[in-house]
Amino acid sequence: MLRMGKLTDYGIVLMSYLAENTDSQHNAQMLAEAVRVPLPTVRKVMKLLSHGGLLNSERGAHGGYTLAKAACEISIAEVIAAIEGPIALTECVSSESHCDQEVHCVVQTNWERINSAVYHALDEVKLSDMLVHKTHVNGVSPIHFYRSVPQSDLAIKQGGEIHG
Repeated sequence: MLRMGKLTDYGIVLMSYLAENTDSQHNAQMLAEAVRVPLPTVRKVMKLLSHGGLLNSERGAHGGYTLAKAACEISIAEVIAAIEGPIALTECVSSESHCDQEVHCVVQTNWERINSAVYHALDEVKLSDMLVHKTHVNGVSPIHFYRSVPQSDLAIKQGGEIHG
């Protein structure tokens, strides 16, 4: 089963809250209360998102967190990568592969193609798309799935990272 971790889920919830409330900075305590996630968890997630370059953080009595760029410029793939590391569905598409079969594996290329497709799908969904209640109209989801990409346009895996 493919599943994001809880921290990633919380990260998307927190980022969505910040995207909806851009009028001021928000400290960890305020965020924890607003999204009903324990304060230690919020602090951990916000630290990961800050280190991932998705949040600006300012220390001090009037400090807090803000998005580092507009919600329409932040992809869900970026949020996932900031919390969980590079997206890799199998070990052989990871930069830290320790698979004994990798040298002679006949399906590795296909896993790279699948991983690339999943990455591109997640990259097409922007944080602004996650603000469903503001853009949800007549039962239509605001998320627009990516168009079919010609094989020549698929990202190329280099050293375990997706490029393209």
